[in-house]
Amino acid sequence: MKTNLIRAFGVILLLTSAVYSCKKDGDSFWDTIVPETEEETTSAQISGYVFRPALVKATAENVSRLKVPAGFKVAKFAEQLGKPRILVVNSNGTVYASDREAGLVLMLKDNNNDGIAEVKQIVATIKQAHGLAIRNNKMYIAAVREVYTANINADGTLGQPQMIISNLPDGGQHPNRTLGFGPDGMMYITVGSTCNSCDEPNEMNATIVRANADGSNMSIYAKGLRNTIGFGWHPETNEFWGMDHGIDWLGDNEQKEEVNLIKQNAFYGWPYIYDEGKYNPGTQPPPGDATFQQYLAMTTLPSLSYDAHAAPMQMVFYTSSAFPAEYRNDAFVTMRGSWNRSKPVGYKVVRLHFENGKPVRFDDFLTGFLVDNNRAHFGRLVGLAVHTDGSLLVGDDTNGVIYRVSRQ
Repeated sequence: MKTNLIRAFGVILLLTSAVYSCKKDGDSFWDTIVPETEEETTSAQISGYVFRPALVKATAENVSRLKVPAGFKVAKFAEQLGKPRILVVNSNGTVYASDREAGLVLMLKDNNNDGIAEVKQIVATIKQAHGLAIRNNKMYIAAVREVYTANINADGTLGQPQMIISNLPDGGQHPNRTLGFGPDGMMYITVGSTCNSCDEPNEMNATIVRANADGSNMSIYAKGLRNTIGFGWHPETNEFWGMDHGIDWLGDNEQKEEVNLIKQNAFYGWPYIYDEGKYNPGTQPPPGDATFQQYLAMTTLPSLSYDAHAAPMQMVFYTSSAFPAEYRNDAFVTMRGSWNRSKPVGYKVVRLHFENGKPVRFDDFLTGFLVDNNRAHFGRLVGLAVHTDGSLLVGDDTNGVIYRVSRQ
C-alpha cells in the first residue's frame, strides 16, 4: 500500500544545492549569480519533486480513451511484447523492436495487412540491445559499448550479429545508445552522459559520434549533449536535428527539453549552460581557466524547447502521403513522461512543426495515457516508426504494447 501511494502521489523533496562564489557589487548580472572562482560561497535553494504515476493495464477501456486529431484512429498493433524500446521498419513492412532489459530484438509482421501483427519472433539476442537502424539490407544494433551488424534474411530474420564497434564508453546514468545513418552515408551514434550534471572524465560521453558504416574511423561529431536519444535529418534540407534531455533537479520547469540543430564540432552547453543561455547552479566552476561566460560564448543554443522533464525519446520525420499533406516533412516525437516534477508532463506523442526547414512549435498528436486525474498511466512511450503503409507505430515499454495510428 505504501509503495503504491508513493508511486501514485509522489514524494516531495526539497533540494539545496550550492553555487560557488559571487562577484562584487557593480559587476554584470551574470557575474553576480554565477561563480567564477571558489573564493566566496553563495547558495541556491531549489524545490524538486519525485512523482511517478502508478502503472495500470492497457485495457480496452483505457485504449478507447486515447485521443488523436480528427480523421485519425488508434489501435493496438501488437501486445505482450515485454519492454519494447526502439522501433524500425524495413522496406517490406517488417517491424523490429529492441528490448534492452531482455537483451533482444523482436521481429513483428502483419501478413494479412489488417493492422495487427500476427508474427512475433526473437531474431537477435544481444545484451542491452537498444538502438536499431536498417541500411543496405543490414540491421545495425547498438548496445552500451558495442555496435553490431547482421544481414537481414529473406524471411525477415537476422543472420549472426557481427561486432563492428567495441569501444563506446560505459553508460552510467544514460546507457540507451541510438544510431542512424545520415544523408552522407555515415553512421551516427548517441552517447549520453554518465550523470545528471558533472564534468565527464571521458570526452566521448555527452556527445554524438560518427563512424563509417563498417564502424571504422569513429570520432566525436558534436559535444555538450546530455542525452540525445531522438534525432533525424530533415527530408528537404538534410539538416540534422536532435532532441536533448534537460538536467534534473533544477525545479519543475527547468531544464527544458531542447531541439538542437546538430552541427559538426558544435558544443551545446551541457553541463554548464542550458536553455537560452542560463548557467547551471548545480555545477562548480568549469575546470581549468575557462569561465562560465566563455562557455556561454561557445555554446550553440537550442532552436526550440519543450516542457521540462517530458523525456523525448525516438524522433521520426514523416514523408508518407497517407496522412494529410500538412504533416509531410514534420517530425513526430515520443515523450516518455516525467518523474522529476510535481505534475506529470509527457506521456504522449507530439508533432514538431517545421516551416521553411526550421522547427517552430509542438502540438499534441497522441494523448490520453495519463488517467485517474494524472495519478496513473498505462503507457510510457519510447519507440516510434512510420510503417510502409503510412501509419505511425508507437511503442510503450511499460505494458509492452505497440500502438498504430492511422487514417480513419
